[in-house]
Amino acid sequence: MIKLVAFDCDGVLFDSQQANIAFYNAILAHFERPPLSPEAVDFIHSHTVWESLEYLFPGYPDLEAVLHFTRSFDYSPFIAMMVEEPHLREFLRFLRPGCYLALATNRTTTTRAVLTYHGLADDFDLVVSAIDVSRPKPHPESFVRILSHFRLSPLEAVYIGDSRVDEQFAANAGVPFVAYRNPGLTANYYLDSFAAGPDLIRGLVRNQSFQPRRRS
Repeated sequence: MIKLVAFDCDGVLFDSQQANIAFYNAILAHFERPPLSPEAVDFIHSHTVWESLEYLFPGYPDLEAVLHFTRSFDYSPFIAMMVEEPHLREFLRFLRPGCYLALATNRTTTTRAVLTYHGLADDFDLVVSAIDVSRPKPHPESFVRILSHFRLSPLEAVYIGDSRVDEQFAANAGVPFVAYRNPGLTANYYLDSFAAGPDLIRGLVRNQSFQPRRRS
């Protein structure tokens, strides 16, 4: 019986690619560095801000100055650039009151501001960001904390994510994984739109077995 549905944030709740690109490019420009490469765009999508800065500033002589600037940098203008995924709210309403809802994200200090701005702060029973744990995704600490909070086993939950980090995170936590709009991941189920979310959950409630699909 599925009692908990947990979500990633970037790429799942929101299409945040343009917001994140603009944010990191502004930091790079401040330090007179070139803009993000395609590979860097992929990296920042699923890693913490600190991991991303270390990736973007390899060998930089004063990384602490970069971190200090980033901490003081106002992310608010970029939140408005994030686009909520279609049919998300309908899916969240469908899950109530039968399921707990949680968020496990590698965002840090911006997580609450993002949810508040987009009117989703009250939709999740528990939010665990990278700032709330000592080891971010793909380490399972975030999901262990979520399961402990609700006193559930891994097979009473599912995690919806869109990246390789999310795939590894769910596997490390022993939680069935739903790949959102990314058929290249290894997952128990695949979801192309939240419009199809209710049918997916109904199937899980009917105790369909989890048989991981392999990448084509």
